[in-house]
Amino acid sequence: MSLFSLLTEPQKLKAHVDDYSAKSKLEARLSELFVSTRKRPAVILCIGTDRSTGDALGPLIGTHLSRLNLPRLQVYGTLDEPVHATNLGQNIELIQQSFANPFIIAIDACLGRIDSIGCIVLADGPLKPGAGVHKQLPAVGEANLTGIVNVGGFMEYIVLQNTRLNLVWRMSENISSLIMRSYLKMSHS
Repeated sequence: MSLFSLLTEPQKLKAHVDDYSAKSKLEARLSELFVSTRKRPAVILCIGTDRSTGDALGPLIGTHLSRLNLPRLQVYGTLDEPVHATNLGQNIELIQQSFANPFIIAIDACLGRIDSIGCIVLADGPLKPGAGVHKQLPAVGEANLTGIVNVGGFMEYIVLQNTRLNLVWRMSENISSLIMRSYLKMSHS
């Protein structure tokens, strides 16, 4: 592996919601992303719906962040105005029309292996929303944050409906705090 490939390969970090050490690595990477794109408008696109407990992660995060009123941080997808499968394309178009070269971090809930439930994943590159429930939706973002809220592979819609709200709520608080601290570090550096 060359130095060039180390610098250009996408990064993917994973931390359990209760693992403070691992979450600090997520926060550091998120800060790097905000710093490296500081001259561009930052947009957090929170995808999901509150009609399904497991899929409410995105709108909960969006609501937490929008209430913080962080300067120059644009937040799309809240409990009041969710971004979901039927309006995702419109929201992506709106963001592209409203901001010149925005840096978009897309956020969504996802399903995974049983030993990954409760994990937060930060990855470079676009998010492919709806993949866990076999939907064809547009990929979005230069980076993405996902929360693994339940086990995937079988009857995904029912699994999302029967996800524990406590886990989704805790993950939303943690991810919102990670974003807030990372963003504020960037704005103070």
